[in-house]
Amino acid sequence: MSLDQETFQLLKDSVQRFVRERLMPAEDHVEEHDEVPADIVSDMKELGLFGLSIPEEFGGIGLTLAQECEVAYELGHTALAFRSVVGTNIGIGSQGILMDGTAEQKAEYLPRIASGDLIVSFALTEPD
Repeated sequence: MSLDQETFQLLKDSVQRFVRERLMPAEDHVEEHDEVPADIVSDMKELGLFGLSIPEEFGGIGLTLAQECEVAYELGHTALAFRSVVGTNIGIGSQGILMDGTAEQKAEYLPRIASGDLIVSFALTEPD
């Protein structure tokens, strides 16, 4: 499922405005303190950025890969640290559960990942 073009354009416009008005002015702070301020992370949650790729049935926005890339492009107009805050949640951290998780795992984790209340990661080891 994807957003219709009009709704997607509204999302993209919101992200462009957010980048311009909130993220770009905070770039120096991120560089100086090596962290994204908590109020910006909170705003990212409100905008739905942690759930871009997660289906609506689990609390996400449910973008297609092409739509997700367009939003990532907009986020790329500012410091990459901002994109990295949501990157694992919308990428490998949630997609593994979507592709191979049980119904119970999806119900348990995906809504919290989509809201940004659960920040996920991925680890891989190989035998010696």
